[in-house]
Formats: sequence, C-alpha cells, structure tokens
Amino acid sequence: MAIRRPNPLLWLYYQYGGRLPAAYREWVLHDGICRTWMLRAAVRRLLQIAPILGVLLAILVVLGGSWPIALGSVLLGFLVLFRFALAYSAESVDSRLVRYGYPPGHASALRQQAAKAEAARRRATRRPPMP
Repeated sequence: MAIRRPNPLLWLYYQYGGRLPAAYREWVLHDGICRTWMLRAAVRRLLQIAPILGVLLAILVVLGGSWPIALGSVLLGFLVLFRFALAYSAESVDSRLVRYGYPPGHASALRQQAAKAEAARRRATRRPPMP
C-alpha cells in the first residue's frame, strides 16, 4: 500500500504545527524516519522562522534603523534559532510521532535500526584488506 501524502495546504498546516487526519499517520512516520528526515526538519523550522524574522526586519528598517545593522541582527537571530531547532530536531520528531499514537522514541529507534542495517550492509560488501 502506498503512503498517502497530504496536499500542499495540509502540508503547510502540518509544517506550522497542525495535526493531520489519521489517514496520514504513515506519512508522518515516514516524514520522521526517512533518509532526509533532518533536511525535512530544517525546512520545517525555516518555514516557521522566516516569516517572523521578515516582519522583524521590516519593523527595524521602518523604525529608522540602519538596514545593514537590522539585516545583521536578524541574520544572527536566525542562525541562533536555526541552531537550536536543529539541535532538538530528533526530540521534536519523536514528540510529534507521539501525538499520532506511536510510542515515545519510536522514530529515533527506527533510525538507529536503519543506520545499523546500513553499516552491516556496507561491512558485508567491503573488500577484504590486501595482504
């Protein structure tokens, strides 16, 4: 059975913290454990942070601030927020999956299993060292 993906509006709603219907439960799991899960988490945080920082930049420039200083301040704020978001992305994904009925730590455990299986596969296909 193919995983049902949300339409663009539901996907955007999901990116901003909304809960998808139960029909998308498997897609949410896939979103948290696929090979590109960290990239997906980064895009999610970028979508959440960018509008806020854009408004902040506009306010700083309109209030008569120097635009290079305002841009630098917003950029530094973005880097700090993005760093914290990525540092806690595994916990964020795990807690999101708990809302969909999966046990705590399920995504992390599945990712670790996949990493071990990939490491074993690579060891098995590695050529033996030359004498």
